[in-house]
Amino acid sequence: MDTLAGTPPTPAATALRKLYILRFAFAAVWAVLLFASADTVGPLSATLLVVYPLFDVACAVVDLRSARATGGPARGLYVNIALSTLTALGLAVAATSGIPAVLRVWGVWAVTAGLVQLIVGAARRRLGGQWAMIASGAISTAAGASFFAQAGKDDAALGSLAGYAFLGGVFFLVSALRLKDGNKKAGSNS
Repeated sequence: MDTLAGTPPTPAATALRKLYILRFAFAAVWAVLLFASADTVGPLSATLLVVYPLFDVACAVVDLRSARATGGPARGLYVNIALSTLTALGLAVAATSGIPAVLRVWGVWAVTAGLVQLIVGAARRRLGGQWAMIASGAISTAAGASFFAQAGKDDAALGSLAGYAFLGGVFFLVSALRLKDGNKKAGSNS
């Protein structure tokens, strides 16, 4: 861990750490539930698909509060809120059309949200632990393109979204564990 024992973390690091741990726990539970219902777009999977980006909106709103207080990357968070809100609406519609439509909407979201996450992570490098967010953003962008391509195949399934969400959650957990306390030098960006 990047924090020093006995040194209190900055309010921004503390808030992000709690938020990132919550995001990991949510992603893990969500992934298990989606994987269990991934064969078709039924009521449970459709609900899960819409809930995920809505949870992302809620997290971005919480994150935005600490970003504004510290002069952080608020613009990227506003973009994320808009993208995730539109995605929730798009997934609600896509779920009525089947798995390929869902994969296309999710794929576009993963690409765009991944780029935003990459930019926000880069802007927060001084807090430490952001390499995980930067890597997650890059992987999300590549995965989104993969989901879009997978939508055109006969064996398209939702299971890959569960793996994607879980991996994203792991990146949030790693970042939570690596956040700095603010008393270390800003030049060490682990």
